[in-house]
Amino acid sequence: MSKLIHVAAAVIRDRRGCILIARRPDDKHQGGLWEFPGGKVEPGEPVADALARELHEELGIRVTSARPLILIPHHYPDKSVLLDVWEVDGFDGEAHGAEGQPVCWVAPEELDDYTFPAANTPIVAAARLPERLLITGSAASPEEYAGCLRGALEQGVSQVMLRAKALSEDEFADLYRSLLPLCEQKGALLGVNTSVEQANTLAAEHLHLTSERLQALACRSEFSGRWLSASCHNAEQIRMAEEKGIDFITLSPVQATSSHPGEPVLGWAQFAELVAESTLPVYALGGLGEDDLARARKHGAQGIAAISAWW
Repeated sequence: MSKLIHVAAAVIRDRRGCILIARRPDDKHQGGLWEFPGGKVEPGEPVADALARELHEELGIRVTSARPLILIPHHYPDKSVLLDVWEVDGFDGEAHGAEGQPVCWVAPEELDDYTFPAANTPIVAAARLPERLLITGSAASPEEYAGCLRGALEQGVSQVMLRAKALSEDEFADLYRSLLPLCEQKGALLGVNTSVEQANTLAAEHLHLTSERLQALACRSEFSGRWLSASCHNAEQIRMAEEKGIDFITLSPVQATSSHPGEPVLGWAQFAELVAESTLPVYALGGLGEDDLARARKHGAQGIAAISAWW
């Protein structure tokens, strides 16, 4: 296997939340495709310094605020790269193609309309996904579900996974259809934790698979929606998710939970080790709340998934 080329890349957001992408020159590797700006990290150079240098040279901007987003090793037939991706939400100057490359600002949901190198696929996902993923808890009635959901949406939650194992398929479908307008009004994504068959019947945009359903999945195309995620608990399941084209995963349990008392936990050190080996965005799950968000990001997570934190 060829030596990894360490590359710093940036998801740059402006005040509107739009993201800057640039088109690769036709005569370069992966020429003609769109990419997230950045460049090679020199030996011994801090990644943040490399990113700041490259963005100033390529775009004429000076970074004032940035943080790690995702780390992706990727192997092409002719070369291997380690994409060290940072999110830049503060900069001085007017971004432009300082080296003559076409650049444009696009809304996150429009990224799917552009063709990127294969290594950039997880970056597109990470750029579009929020920091908080709400997993619904229990409720006594559809009205109570709606009330709890409204409270979470008012707290800023923008991605929701409907999980209601006690309901029949028909009850689950009715509940999903009743909650969908609430999410649409707030611009939030409502996903489902159910079978592939039911998710397709509901025309759900996001399906979350249990680890058992992940193992049973034959191929990504079985699900017709945009987002396919899965529950993982170890390195083997993470590899499986990558091989089957999953978009992002939850990794658990990070800490002890009241729902599964006494079960072994990963802890932050092991969580970080598993995330470092993954090419997918990862949500930390298990005994976590709003106060754990910064720690989760520090250990490589996209963010946190939780029930009681917002339900």
